[in-house]
Amino acid sequence: QVQLVESGGGLVQAGGSLRLSCAASGRIFDYYNMAWFRQAPGKEREFVAGISGSGSITSYADSVKGRFTISRDNAKNMGYLQMNSLKPEDTAVYYCAAVGRGIIYQEVRRYDYWGQGTQVTVSS
Repeated sequence: QVQLVESGGGLVQAGGSLRLSCAASGRIFDYYNMAWFRQAPGKEREFVAGISGSGSITSYADSVKGRFTISRDNAKNMGYLQMNSLKPEDTAVYYCAAVGRGIIYQEVRRYDYWGQGTQVTVSS
């Protein structure tokens, strides 16, 4: 069982930066692949970035490549999403998710554990 709690969201101007954090419970955090998803009003939840349990493999949605960086610190049971060059279209609730098997999935249904989400608003 893993519990996830996101933090770090807020209001930022276009071109600015934010770092989201995901605090995980459990003693074997490095067993789980972790990902960030986001959901804008009226839209489906979409994959943003994912990272393997060891941190050696990462994957990004095309819309955030070169701007966002996913990372993790297994010693601290923490995951992060550094977001640079933010755009108004990045406005959404951002969710941390984890799954204890397989590859870095991009489908919502593949993930077993979810945080409550943190709001990111980018003003133009």
